[in-house]
Amino acid sequence: MPQAAPASVPEFPARRPANPAPSLGLAFLGRRCFEGEGVTEVWDGLIARLTADPLDAGAMLDLSTLLQMRGERDRGLELQAAALASCRWYRTSHGSGQGLRILALAIAGDLMTNTPIDFLLEGSDIELTTCYVDAGLPSPAEMPDHDVAFLAIGLSDHGEAILRQLDGAFDGWPQPVVNGRAERIAALTRDGVADRFAGHPDIACPTTRRVDRDVLRQVVGGGTTLAAIHADLVFPVIARPIASHAGAGLEKLDDPAGLAAYLAAHPDPEFFVTRFFDYSDADGRFRKLRVVLVDGRPFVSHMAVSARWMVHYLNADMGEAAHRAEEAEVMASFDQGFAARHAGAFQALSKTLGLDYFGIDCAETSDGRLLVFEVDVAMIVHAMDSADLYPYKKPAMAKLFSAFAASLTASARRGRIAA
Repeated sequence: MPQAAPASVPEFPARRPANPAPSLGLAFLGRRCFEGEGVTEVWDGLIARLTADPLDAGAMLDLSTLLQMRGERDRGLELQAAALASCRWYRTSHGSGQGLRILALAIAGDLMTNTPIDFLLEGSDIELTTCYVDAGLPSPAEMPDHDVAFLAIGLSDHGEAILRQLDGAFDGWPQPVVNGRAERIAALTRDGVADRFAGHPDIACPTTRRVDRDVLRQVVGGGTTLAAIHADLVFPVIARPIASHAGAGLEKLDDPAGLAAYLAAHPDPEFFVTRFFDYSDADGRFRKLRVVLVDGRPFVSHMAVSARWMVHYLNADMGEAAHRAEEAEVMASFDQGFAARHAGAFQALSKTLGLDYFGIDCAETSDGRLLVFEVDVAMIVHAMDSADLYPYKKPAMAKLFSAFAASLTASARRGRIAA
């Protein structure tokens, strides 16, 4: 295994690449890790490449992805930094690789930092080139040839700062840029989305506030109240550190004593505090869906069923055959069922947010509204689940992937007509 490299990345050279470094890609590596087959062979092959050429940036980048996938996040990011220090362009081919040429603009970070576009291109013949940018965006003349660009930067803390710097950066870009309005992605904060849909007749977004640690300590001590932060904030609330994802540091707090214990366990300077919304169904179970919108059209990615309020697909009770049968039914009837019931909500989300592609984690309220927990462009969407255990998933994901590829093709066609 290569030695870890320093985490800092020098400024990128301002020159057009002769050849982007080849990368196996997130989808290929993810499938190997998820299925547990061929991982050792892939790892050994990458090590052999790096041994033969210590400056093989593609091998370094792929090894960094494998390290992160097996839980070694920090070491993976160190190796990623070493790769990006020598090269910022990476190319992955799907199928024949002779189809559309897509340029994805990304930033350094873990697997939840950027739109996982490589997963979305499975089954296509698209050639994907990923360019890792930092504070400055290279000019189009510096970029590899492409038919469509895709702004893949998500709303991590670092990503938000970069996105705000990219406001208007794609005005006049010679090729179409999907999700090219960086300021719209930057606006997808938990509190920002909740405020934008406050009082909406079809959408419920629980009130959320970004709160300093000192203010929460005052709530514990009785110097202030949650209602003073926002009139809709009352116990129970959900707290999470600002930069957390996938339930890390997420807890339901029932009273000031619970808040005190939470602060003692989490030293973070800021937290999102959200009013708890009991979305359990009549059977006491919680059902949460991940839905992706492509050009305003919703596609279901998964539905998790659990007896616990904090539902994430990997920790939900999907080992139960009854829950999988329920998910299969939801996926099969999604267009005529869930999507039809919430057509007005999906239309409002698409129109208000103004993005070509984004995902939501959501549920249904007892009064028939769409309950939106989070909106992001970087939600993990994939087709790696076992076909034996989840035979209904691959057709649903193939439908989503086909629509995504068709959307990119339509963008390229519009660009050619405009030219």
